Order: sequence, then structure tokens, then C-alpha cells
Amino acid sequence: MRRTALKARPAGLAPGPLPELIGYRLRLAQQAVFRDFASSVPGVSPGRIGMLLLIEANPGVTQSRLAHAVSRDRSTMVGVLDQLEAKRLIERRKGEDRRTNGLWLTREGRQLLARAKRAIAVHERRVTARLSAAERAKLLALLARIVA
Repeated sequence: MRRTALKARPAGLAPGPLPELIGYRLRLAQQAVFRDFASSVPGVSPGRIGMLLLIEANPGVTQSRLAHAVSRDRSTMVGVLDQLEAKRLIERRKGEDRRTNGLWLTREGRQLLARAKRAIAVHERRVTARLSAAERAKLLALLARIVA
């Protein structure tokens, strides 16, 4: 079995079997992508942007449906939504049955998301610059199969 070299040995350590572990490679890739995202879209985490994108695509989505979509428990989701609401990026509106709240982007939320989308497009091009269009599509398909 061929060992894939790491760019640098962390603290001078031999990597052992790490380079051949999917989880290890995914984690390194996630860290690199998140670092670039943070410099491209300052002030908002990828997770928060993801929630705003879901709310934009599903105006009036309930808190529980959004929590399920992003794999968060409802109690954690309440705190996150409180933060987004405090920043005036979203608003909660009473649902049809009065027991639920629908989530909507505010004007500030839509403006932030419009700016973020432009920055994300640049970020996506930068982090996939070494991939052809076909390789990028294949990577997305393979990742989708892993999480299916």
C-alpha cells in the first residue's frame, strides 16, 4: 500500500496511517475550507450562513424543521436563533397553529446574505482552484454518497 505524503509533518511527527484515513483527510479539508471561509466571509460562521440560506429558500420554516435539517436539537437551535434574531438577521412570526414559529429573513438578513453569497462564490472558486469542473462535481457526488 502506497503511503501518501503529507505536506508537512506536524511537529516533526511521522503521520503513521493518518493520510489513508478518510476521516482524517476530511477533517484537514474541513479545517482548510473553514479557515478560507472565515477570511472570506468575516463575522458569520459557515453554520449560521447555512441556516440563513435554508431560511431564505424556505420562508416561514419552523424552528423544529430547521433544527432537523441542520442536525441540531431544538434546545440548541433556540439559542442560535436567539443570536440571529438579536443581530436582526431573522424574525420569528407566529405560525398557523399558534404553537409554532415561522422563521423569516429580515431586510438586514437578506442584505447580509446577498453579500455573503458573493463572497462565498469567490471562496468556492479559491478552495477548488486545483480541481477541474469534473473533479469538483465528482467530489460533491462522493461526499453526498458518504453522508447519504
